[in-house]
Amino acid sequence: MSLRKSHPMAWLIAHEDIRQLASRYAVLLDARNFAAVAELFVPDVRVGSKQVGHDALIANLRQQFSSLGRSILQVTNHVIDVTDADKATGIVSCRAEIEPLDSAAVWVVQQIQYHDIYARVDDHWLFVRRKHLLWYGADILQHPNDLPDANWPANHSGKGELPEWYDSWQEWIASRR
Repeated sequence: MSLRKSHPMAWLIAHEDIRQLASRYAVLLDARNFAAVAELFVPDVRVGSKQVGHDALIANLRQQFSSLGRSILQVTNHVIDVTDADKATGIVSCRAEIEPLDSAAVWVVQQIQYHDIYARVDDHWLFVRRKHLLWYGADILQHPNDLPDANWPANHSGKGELPEWYDSWQEWIASRR
């Protein structure tokens, strides 16, 4: 029996706690409070293929944001699937506005989708993993249709892997031919 049917209040609380987790991530990242961001992840969070833990995550975030000034992350759609009392997955849409430090004349807009795995640890929902997928990133005055590939995270501007990443998108495109 699913958690939704067996314990509907626990299911609702899990959803709200996880929504707050995603929103806290955005607010804390914009504030560049990397230590607080790290606390939103399980203690043994994997960072890349070889590093583990909050200290590794903080170092990674510092490196990722070293070329940026201000950012504004706006969490939008959030789909959550609670698999049991202590595990869930989710997809979070996010619009980002980013100030690259290398150009005062550019203000980048990104459309992002995070694919998350969550775990409840000591009665708190935390991220196990966040996979950042990019729809696009471009100067606010550019149209995203004909951008070169961003190859994120190497470059924050350009076309990302979405929507082509989805098999359903590929099938839809193929069906139109």
